[in-house]
Formats: sequence, structure tokens, C-alpha cells
Amino acid sequence: MSMDSVIMYTDGASRGNPGPGGYGVVLMSGTRRKELSQGYRRTTNNRMELLAVIAGLESMKRTDLPITVYSDSQYVVKAVKEGWLKNWIATDFAKGKKNKDLWKRYHTLAKGFDINFVWVKGHASNPHNNRCDELATAAADSKDLLVDEGYELDIDRN
Repeated sequence: MSMDSVIMYTDGASRGNPGPGGYGVVLMSGTRRKELSQGYRRTTNNRMELLAVIAGLESMKRTDLPITVYSDSQYVVKAVKEGWLKNWIATDFAKGKKNKDLWKRYHTLAKGFDINFVWVKGHASNPHNNRCDELATAAADSKDLLVDEGYELDIDRN
């Protein structure tokens, strides 16, 4: 792997759905490697899967490198690759499409990058995906849990 591209593995987890959750990210480029994780006190698995991608992108210092994102979330991969997100944005997330706050954040961020998504089977033999799962579950189980305001405030309105 050369320095002219970035490999990003992401995973999200929640203990209960909703429940405490977390995300894990492994970023690799050339010989460089960085891990990210964070836990939240009440959230959903899909939100953590998407927030992992967002956190990875937000941590990037350069926007000129192509990024391949490996995720075991069909929700995230298909939303981008199969055009679901374009439709959700065009209809302003009509019919109660969830996670509008995160999808809008992702969409704005993604405009600055060349991103390719690849779905990988979760809990299989991929060491990078397995490491993301470890990071995500450890974050969900940690004492350092943030408030997922997009989730909790949205729930409070209903």
C-alpha cells in the first residue's frame, strides 16, 4: 500500500439497539496506521456504523488521496453505492428515513473526497475489521460515553 491512497476499516456496535454504543476505525496509508474509537450512552448500531465513517473522514488531514472504506454495514455501503442517500437527500428524508443528521454530515464531508465503499463480512477472518469491532465494543463498554445528541434529542421530540 502506497502513500497515495488510504484504506479505512470501520465498524459500529451497540449494546441493545438502542443502547450504549461505539464506533471503531482503523486508517492505513503506506506504513502509517491510526485507530479511532468513541462510545455513546444511548444510540443505535446503524448510527455507530455511519459515525465511524464520518469520524474517519473528519480525521483526514489530506483530501486529495483516494479512500477505500471497508464496512460490514450493508446499510452504509448500499446507501452510498446504490444511490439510496441521493434519494433521501432529494426528498429531505421523507417517510421517516432515519439518521438524517449523520447522513447530511456524511454527505457534506464526502464531497471533498474520492471514496469507494467495499462491503466485508463481519465477524469473519479479516483482522482489520475484527480490530474495528474490538474498538467499537470496547468504546460502547467504556465509562467515557458521550451523548449522541442527534439520537437523544430526536427521540425526545417524539
